[in-house]
Amino acid sequence: MGTVEKKITEKINEAYAPLVFEIENESDNHSGPKGRESHFKVLIISDYFKGKMKIDRQREVMTLLDEELKKSVHALSLRILTLEEAHKRGFKTPDCSHKQAK
Repeated sequence: MGTVEKKITEKINEAYAPLVFEIENESDNHSGPKGRESHFKVLIISDYFKGKMKIDRQREVMTLLDEELKKSVHALSLRILTLEEAHKRGFKTPDCSHKQAK
C-alpha cells in the first residue's frame, strides 16, 4: 500500500467508520510510470450516510480528500452506500461481531 492509498484509507476510516471499505489502485491501468498513485476506485458502506443524497455523499468525501486530489490523485471513483442500500444491491457484508450466534 502506497502513502496516498494509506492516507485515503486512514481518513475514510476515521471520518465514516465504514462497515465495509475497499480501495483499489487502478493507476497502472493508465498511461504513465508504474507504481504511481493517481487513479483509485473506492467502495464505502457506512450508515453515516443515511438520509444523505448521493451527490452530498460524493461532495463530502471529495472535500475530505481534497489534499490528495490536489497533489496526486487524478481520478477517484466513489461508490458510497448505507448498509440497507448495500443489502438491496446484493452486497454481502460481514456479520456484526456484537451479535450472538444462535
